[in-house]
Amino acid sequence: MLVLSRKKNESIVINNDITIVVVEIRGDKVRLGIEAPKEVPVHRREVYDAIKRNEQGGSESPANSADTAG
Repeated sequence: MLVLSRKKNESIVINNDITIVVVEIRGDKVRLGIEAPKEVPVHRREVYDAIKRNEQGGSESPANSADTAG
């Protein structure tokens, strides 16, 4: 894991097309702004974990899938 120190309004660039900016630091919370191409999914870790759990347990039958297609 790469660990970096950044101050407010400073940023890092990943792979030439993803930029992460420190927007605000308030107490023990840091707000980040993320600019990435639309095809790159960006999720908070807990949301990402939930998506992965649903994908692993989500082998539904076609009838069930149609009910939730909404």
